[in-house]
Amino acid sequence: MRTAVVRVNVDPTGVLTPEQLREGISVLLGLTRETGADVVESDRGRDVQLLIASDDVEVAKRAAIDLCSKVFNTGPVAGAVTFISRGTDDDAHGVLSAFGLAGEIVRCADAEGFDVVYVTLREADLERIPESRIHTALEASLNCEVHIRTR
Repeated sequence: MRTAVVRVNVDPTGVLTPEQLREGISVLLGLTRETGADVVESDRGRDVQLLIASDDVEVAKRAAIDLCSKVFNTGPVAGAVTFISRGTDDDAHGVLSAFGLAGEIVRCADAEGFDVVYVTLREADLERIPESRIHTALEASLNCEVHIRTR
């Protein structure tokens, strides 16, 4: 399971005071830990970042909005969603799914002991999406050498 980072504006209309925001963040910290989520602790005012275990952007957004709605009693608005990358095969599958692809992931070590990941995709997939985009995204997510093969 991947971890989504969901950015949420908990008070888009600006009705909460700084004290209400601080109190709400404190309550949100407790609530998220009870549910298995977490909050990135930072002083961002009305914007919070929640860590939600999910492979699905919309599911993560909904969970974050639900948590913030309970705490702040406002109409929170979700912003950008990104994923924490730990360099796992789940991360590779997540990158592929973001492109609408599925593929086989094989990980091995090179002669020096460094990870090399081989990703096998359908030839037709590379006609839709440039290999360079997929390759760059995979290398950034996995932080290792990536080879793309076709079947």
